Amino acid sequence: MTEALLKYFRTKEQEVKSEKRYDTQCPFCSMQCKMQLIEQSIVTRKKYITIGKDNPTSEGRLCIKGMNAHQHAFHKERLKYPMVKVNGEFVRTTWEKALDLIKENFTKIQEEAGLNALAVYGSASITNEEAYLLGKFARVALKTKYIDYNGRFCMSAAASAASQTFGLDRGFTNSLSEITSTCCLILAGTNIAECQPTIMPYFERAKENGAYIIAIDPRETATTKIADLHLQPKPGTDAVLANGLLKVILEENYVDEAFIQERVNGFEEVREYVLSLCLEEIEEITGVPIPLIRKAAVRFGKEETGMIFTARGVEQHTNGTLTVRNFLNILCSTGKIGKSGCGYGAITGQGNGQGAREHGQKADQLPGYRSIENEEHREYIAQIWGVNKDDLPGKGVSAYEMMEKIDEGEIQALFLMCSNPVVSNPNAHFVKEAMKKLKFFVAVDLFVSETAKLADLILPASSYLEDEGTMTNLEGRVTLREASYPCPGEAKHDWQIICEIARVLGKEEYFSFSTAEEIFTELRLASNGGKADYSGMTYDRLKKEGGILWPCPDTDHKGTKRVFETSFAHSDGKAEMVVVSNIPEVPKEHVSEEFPLFLTTGRVMSHYLTGVQTRKSPALAARNIEPFMEIHPQTAVKFQIRDQSLVKIESRSGNVVVRSKWSESIRHDTIFVPFHWADSQNINLLVSKELDLACKMPGFKVSAVKVRPVTDF
Repeated sequence: MTEALLKYFRTKEQEVKSEKRYDTQCPFCSMQCKMQLIEQSIVTRKKYITIGKDNPTSEGRLCIKGMNAHQHAFHKERLKYPMVKVNGEFVRTTWEKALDLIKENFTKIQEEAGLNALAVYGSASITNEEAYLLGKFARVALKTKYIDYNGRFCMSAAASAASQTFGLDRGFTNSLSEITSTCCLILAGTNIAECQPTIMPYFERAKENGAYIIAIDPRETATTKIADLHLQPKPGTDAVLANGLLKVILEENYVDEAFIQERVNGFEEVREYVLSLCLEEIEEITGVPIPLIRKAAVRFGKEETGMIFTARGVEQHTNGTLTVRNFLNILCSTGKIGKSGCGYGAITGQGNGQGAREHGQKADQLPGYRSIENEEHREYIAQIWGVNKDDLPGKGVSAYEMMEKIDEGEIQALFLMCSNPVVSNPNAHFVKEAMKKLKFFVAVDLFVSETAKLADLILPASSYLEDEGTMTNLEGRVTLREASYPCPGEAKHDWQIICEIARVLGKEEYFSFSTAEEIFTELRLASNGGKADYSGMTYDRLKKEGGILWPCPDTDHKGTKRVFETSFAHSDGKAEMVVVSNIPEVPKEHVSEEFPLFLTTGRVMSHYLTGVQTRKSPALAARNIEPFMEIHPQTAVKFQIRDQSLVKIESRSGNVVVRSKWSESIRHDTIFVPFHWADSQNINLLVSKELDLACKMPGFKVSAVKVRPVTDF
C-alpha cells in the first residue's frame, strides 16, 4: 500500500459520517454523575466519547471510570441471549424455554420444600424501580421471606447507626453544597479521592475557604493528603478513637448543653462512661498519640460548624454500627447536627446504595423505609399491592446468612440479580461451595460473572445506557437516569425480566407494568407517608429539576435539603446517644505470633466492586491489571518480601497469592489489598464469617494474617 493510500485512509478514519447522543448517568459510584455518550460513525468503525453534563451533585465532572463505562457495555462478552447449562456448558436458549424452566423448577421446589425454599438476592446497582419490584416479587410472586441484597456489605452499618441515633437513615443529613462553608471536617475511613473522585472539589473548596480537615485512616491516601491532620489508628480501633475524641471534648467543655437538654437522650450515660476512660489506654489500643487525639478533638469541638463523614473504613467491621454511632455521639454532644454547615454524611459506595435499601430489598424492610414487622406498615403496603397483609411473609435474614441457609439446605433455589456473591461475600470459599448445593439457580447479569458460572440459567440484562429509571445518590437526591440506547440481542431490562417471571408464575395482575415510569408511579404511592417519601416526585419534575432530595411528600414540595432542623425522627423527636464500649460486642480479629499483621481491604480508582464491569473495560483494566499487597518497606524486610514479588497471604479463613508493593504510606503492622479481583486472588477468601450483631456487616476491614514470599512460581 502506497504512502498516498495510507494517508487517504488515515484521513477518512477521522471523518465523522454521523453522530448520535445518548443521555445517561454513570453506572458506578454513588455520586451518580450525569453524562452523555456521543456515538460517532466514521468510515471504518464507531467511535465513542463520554462527556459530563451539568447537575446539582457532580456539576458536570466525570472520573476515569465514568469516561470509560461504555467499554463494558459494548464488550464482546456481553450476554445477549438466555443461556442454559447443558452438561456443564452454557448454550443459547429462547426466552420462552427459559421462563418455562423457571416456572417448572420454582413450582416444584416450593411444592416439595415450602415457600421459603426459594430466595432472592438483589443489588444496589439496579434502579429504584427494579429494587422496589424485586422486593414485591419476592413477597407477592414467590411468597418467600428470603430476600436481601449486596448493599448489606456496603451501607448497612451506617444505615443502622443513623436509624438508631436519628430515627432516619438518609445518606447525608445536609446537601453537598454545605460542605464548602463548614469550619471543620472529619473524614473517617473514606478515600473519596479514589472512590468518589467527583466529590473532591467540595472538600477542596472548603479548604480554600478556611476549613480544617481531619482524616482518619491507617493508610496515607490521596484523600489524607488534603487533610490538615491525619490520624492513623490500628485497623478496627476507630470506635475507641472516637471515645478518645469525645473524652477530650467533654473535658474541655465543648459540649452544647442547650442542644443536649432539648434534643438528645442518653448523654449522661455516655458522659459518665467516656470520662471514666484513660487516654493512655486509648493511645495504646489505637496507636494514635494523645497529643494528636487532643488536637483533633479541640479543633472540632471549638469550631462553630463541623461535619463528619464515614465510609467503609470505619463501617465494614463486626462493630461497625456502634463505631458509626460513636462518631454520631460526637455530633450530638457538640450540637453539630440539623443546622447549616453541621451534619453527617455516609459516603455511599454503590450507585444506588441509598435507594436500593429504601424500597424493599432488605430482609426487614418494605417500601418507603417501612418495617416488615410493623403491622400498620404491612397493612398499608398490602393495600397498595392488593394482597392480604397476612399473606406477606415475615422478616428473613441477611445476605451472608442466606448463604448459610443454602448450605444447610433450607434454601434450595436462588434468583440472583446483578450481584456477584462468590466474590463479594466474606468467607468466600464457603459461599462458593454452598451455592453449588442449590437445586436450581437463576442469575440475571450483563456477563457470565464468577457467580453466574454456577447458575443453571443466565438471563441477559440491560446496561446503564439502555435501562431508564431513578437512582438515589449519596446525598439522598433522587435522579432520573435517562437511557435510550437499544438493548443488544434479546437482552431485557431487569424490571421486564421480573414481570415476565411473575407472569408465568400466574401473578401477572400484580406485575402488569409496561414502562419504568409506571413502576415509579406505584413506588411513589407505596412510599407515601413513609420515612423515605418519594410521593411528590415525578419523572417530569426529576428531569426538569436535576433531581430532588427526599423526603418530598407532595408535588408542590421542593425536597428536603437538610433534615433534623427542628426534630429527629424518633417518636419523641430526640436523638439517641449510646455508650460504645472500648471492648467490642463481637470480638474482632486479633494479631498473634502466628498471624502478626492486620489486613485491610479497599478500592482503587480504576475499578468498581468485584470488577465484573471494570475488568471488561480495557482503559480501566490496563491501569490495574492485578491486585497488589501494599506493605511498609521495613515490614517487608522483616518478612523477606521483595518489592514487586509474589507473596502468599494467609488468614484463619483462607489464602491468596498477590504481588507486593512497597509503600511508606501504611502502618508497619498493616497490609492493604484491593478487592476487585476473583478466584485465587479474591481477598475475601481471607475474611471471616463473623458479623455485626445489629446490621450483619462482615469484618472486611480487619483480618489477622501472615505473609511469606512465594518461591515456587
